[in-house]
Amino acid sequence: MSTTFPPGPMCTRDSLASELRDLGLRSGETLLVHSSLSSLGWVSGGPVAVVQALLDVLGADGTLVVPTHSGGNSDPSDWGHPPVPEAWWADIRASMPAYDRRTTPVRGVGVIPETVRDWPGAVRSAHPQTSFAAVGPRAAAVVEGHAPDCRFGERSPLARLEEAGARILLLGAGFDSCTAFHLAEYRIPAPQADNSFAAMTPQGRRWITVRDTAVDEDRFDELGAAFEKVRPAQRGKVGAADSRLLSLADAVSFAQAWLPEHRPYTASV
Repeated sequence: MSTTFPPGPMCTRDSLASELRDLGLRSGETLLVHSSLSSLGWVSGGPVAVVQALLDVLGADGTLVVPTHSGGNSDPSDWGHPPVPEAWWADIRASMPAYDRRTTPVRGVGVIPETVRDWPGAVRSAHPQTSFAAVGPRAAAVVEGHAPDCRFGERSPLARLEEAGARILLLGAGFDSCTAFHLAEYRIPAPQADNSFAAMTPQGRRWITVRDTAVDEDRFDELGAAFEKVRPAQRGKVGAADSRLLSLADAVSFAQAWLPEHRPYTASV
């Protein structure tokens, strides 16, 4: 009888922490993490062990930040994976639960951010679609003031992370997941678009439409490859995952110059 084992290597809280230190992660820093749990191998303790390892390395003075996006809270006319019948759209807009930073689940960014969202002491920003959650002494300062008409711009946690000198950890994730590049989109000529979601207001739950910068991760993988040629990231393996550690401010600055030249005015509207 054949036995099929899970893909390795086996990772533990301690082994992950050791490899994160080898990659260059430092105690006390502020860190934005984009992650893929499955890329690590077999993790004893799953996403909880990964978060523990990150916090072990960052220490009591460090702050861990993750995207806790909830893109399902959006206009159904824009849905394509899968689409829904137009006859449903009005009812969806009327019935979509309002964003609640305590209970709205994470969608599309992995199980590690969902684990951080529910971590003791975690705080979460207020945007109904593109929130970030943070744990640590700088957490509240990072997430406060996230405006409903500013998914990734100057009134978002990305700008606060830039001010804090944060670094980005791509833990088994590619540059196509690097949300910091979106901050650059707000600083170059870019189209504006309507953005809709269910939110709580002083008058109760409402379906709201705001005007915001149109964002698009198209060609972010190319942008990341070009960035690495100029400012190489610290690279290494964490478990089985190819991982990178880089300056958020450097990534944004490079993207501000690269996007207008290589991807002008292509953000979807």
